[in-house]
Amino acid sequence: MDNIVTSMLFATIIAGTPLIITALGELITEKSGVLNLGAEGIMSVGAIAAFAVAHDSGSTWAGVAAGMIAGAAMSFVFGILTLTLMANQVASGLALSIFGVGLSAFIGKSYESATMLAVPSIRIPLLADIPLLGPALFDQQSLVYLSWLLFAGVAWFLYRSRAGLVLRAVGESPTSAHSIGYTVIRIRYLATMFGGAMAGVGGAFLSVFYTPLWVEGMVAGRGWIALALVVFATWRALRVLVGAYLFGGVMITQLFLQGSGAQIDIPSQFLSSLPYWATIIVLVVISRNVQTIRLNSPVSLGQPYRPD
Repeated sequence: MDNIVTSMLFATIIAGTPLIITALGELITEKSGVLNLGAEGIMSVGAIAAFAVAHDSGSTWAGVAAGMIAGAAMSFVFGILTLTLMANQVASGLALSIFGVGLSAFIGKSYESATMLAVPSIRIPLLADIPLLGPALFDQQSLVYLSWLLFAGVAWFLYRSRAGLVLRAVGESPTSAHSIGYTVIRIRYLATMFGGAMAGVGGAFLSVFYTPLWVEGMVAGRGWIALALVVFATWRALRVLVGAYLFGGVMITQLFLQGSGAQIDIPSQFLSSLPYWATIIVLVVISRNVQTIRLNSPVSLGQPYRPD
């Protein structure tokens, strides 16, 4: 029984990691007042860029860097459309998502039969020997540990640093931030590109660490779940972390149920849809508390800003 619990915890952490990385990046983007709905497409492009570079170069971290650069480039295009040309952010984000999914499928055709060796985990001595939790928490891949550092960094940046205060001011009242000398558009560009870079890393985790191989559609809605996760977390970093593992646990539970061999009179298609049902239900529950949403969401989220 302990082995089953440890295995499920281990798998839950792995499944939640790309959600954490992508959602924390989107959190920074939305805190600046920009709504980028293109996470699904950005993750897809990041995944194929990372896999292609890692496969051809033999370097895992070169692949991660490629995914990060590809994600930042995609979000830069989004920034040009919405921040410079003043296009609608919702429509541009949806278009970016569709474009990214299609572009990744096109680029990835030549890599569909390619595989790579699994990335070895890093075992932390002593801590990994703790019963039940040790193997699940402290015998993980390097990017899992980095996701925890990213969470700590984002939480500190938003609520303990002057730069984080400026970012939140830009999201809450861009006119006021501009009036005291801050370049709102530049700050939003940087926040948007950071969010895209993290979505690219989330895609890189899927294709280089999680699988590791390239399959068309492998992001499988995780970008949309990451977007929903930011709302679920009411724009707070700690809740993003908890929510990512909650959704990761739902994903893993349905996989364990399908692979257990037990006689469960539930269609496999319904089990596969559980993470998305969970996303819808959580968003419905959260949206009922309008006051909480208003108190925590950036006031100017999704609204265009044109400096005088």
